[in-house]
Amino acid sequence: MPPRALYDIENFNYDKPLFDLQAIRRVNPQRHEMEQLTGIVYVDEENHGVVGFKDVTDKEFWTTGHMPGFPLMPGVILCEAAAQLAGFYAQKYGLLGGDYVGFGGMNEVRFRSPVLPNCRLVIAARAGKIRANRRAEFEFQGFVNKKMVFSGSMIGVPINREHEITK
Repeated sequence: MPPRALYDIENFNYDKPLFDLQAIRRVNPQRHEMEQLTGIVYVDEENHGVVGFKDVTDKEFWTTGHMPGFPLMPGVILCEAAAQLAGFYAQKYGLLGGDYVGFGGMNEVRFRSPVLPNCRLVIAARAGKIRANRRAEFEFQGFVNKKMVFSGSMIGVPINREHEITK
């Protein structure tokens, strides 16, 4: 049985997001094929929650190679979309500090139904434990046509640009 929904996703105006793709880009560093959000429709600062969406198209980079003939959105990309939503909230509202928010881990991830092209994936996330400048734990859920298609929890950690990339 799926967990209870974090938010009533039917209550939001997806045609007029609070933050569109351009506003998301001012906060999140992902670009091109790694951008996994289309808009953010709700922010709950009191409970550290956020609801956003991705319009999944048949032009996604994974459609031709991930299950040819049955283009199933990869679970890792679903988790990335949830992480980008949580990361947006954490950066925009100063939960963690750092230049970026990165994965610190994931728990209890469950995939309940396939996500296919030409749908709207609605994602909700809410922070539970927050340790400033160290980590934040987020619950997340994804929905297509009001049906929960995946859920889990993740840890977000601050990342600073000063970490040198080794070649």
